[in-house]
Amino acid sequence: MTVIQKKSENPIAHLSAEDIEIIGKELDTIRQEVRDSLGEDDAKYIRRVIDVQRKLELGSRAALLVSMFPPAWVVGTVGLSVAKILENMEIGHNILHGQWDWMRDPKIHSTTWEWDMASPAEQWKHSHNELHHTYTNVIGKDNDLGYGIMRVDEDQKWHPMYLAQPLWNFINACFFEYGIAAYDLELGKNLATKKRRANPKFRADAKNVLKKIRNQATKDYLVHPVLSGPSFLPTLAANFTANVVRNLWSHSVIMCGHFPEGVETFEKKSIDGETRGEWYLRQMLGSANISGSKAMHIMTGNLSHQVEHHLFPDLPSNRYAEIAPRVKDVFDRYGLTYHSAPLYKQVASAWHKVIRLSLPNGWLAETTPKNAPAQVVKLARMTFGGKQVRRQLSRVAA
Repeated sequence: MTVIQKKSENPIAHLSAEDIEIIGKELDTIRQEVRDSLGEDDAKYIRRVIDVQRKLELGSRAALLVSMFPPAWVVGTVGLSVAKILENMEIGHNILHGQWDWMRDPKIHSTTWEWDMASPAEQWKHSHNELHHTYTNVIGKDNDLGYGIMRVDEDQKWHPMYLAQPLWNFINACFFEYGIAAYDLELGKNLATKKRRANPKFRADAKNVLKKIRNQATKDYLVHPVLSGPSFLPTLAANFTANVVRNLWSHSVIMCGHFPEGVETFEKKSIDGETRGEWYLRQMLGSANISGSKAMHIMTGNLSHQVEHHLFPDLPSNRYAEIAPRVKDVFDRYGLTYHSAPLYKQVASAWHKVIRLSLPNGWLAETTPKNAPAQVVKLARMTFGGKQVRRQLSRVAA
């Protein structure tokens, strides 16, 4: 049985083992019906998106050739930002998931596609497709949950270093592609010991990442600016801006998928002997959607349908909106919460959780304008007083 990380109320307590397996069978049926109906219209969709993205990028880079003129800089930078987001989210992410492998088009296939990101495709597929989607929201197994640098659940012991997690989360957001590359390399673990640092596989992977970063940097920060001649510096600034915009956008979308308040996390033992139905249930409880327009869904790579994506990661993203009502019906009939809200609400909720968990358990909820000075003193004592003081104050709070 799926084991929720220790909560006062268990959202699946009302479900029997039979209920969970029936849920799994219903979702298997939805998946198979979509697989059986894939055809030319779907193929036209992804080819059209790729065509639009490439023309948009080409047009934007053409505008940046004369970006010494402010209007051209604005048009080129906005267009390039959108093109990079499309390439990253709706195209690259989904192709690398194998969503379009059924077309058997060697140019649009998970085994041949390389994307405009610092992380090499093969390494990302391992850390994301094989690990994250297998161990979704399992504390200690799913490194996508906080990327190994954040406290993501109340049951994780608080340490003063977590006070800085809102800051390093923002820095990670600005340079997200490099954070992902470091995460794919598991730098924290692999740099910890001399033996791990000397591991041939790690060294080979690190070499591939550095090569990919060098190629990306050469393209965006040397070749295209040089081609712009007198617009070298404006083009350089435009490329940097577009990359940061893409990074901030993709970080926000991904945070909204797994980190808003109310999204569940799970204990490691939850995957021991996990059935197909229980795997589905964990995806349902560990994901959240973003509501919005069709354009917004495309710009998120349809990860705005994060629930559907985690249930069916290999189904083409253009089908998620179609099956979302059927998936929500399963939630409703079995008394489960289908988390969905507009982008600004999900971003605010995710950041609230980042800030709340950067502080000792209960500190933020207990703090009011009236007792704020005393709470600040308490936080300072827990920060600088050592382990014994933290344990003592934590027991008092409990």
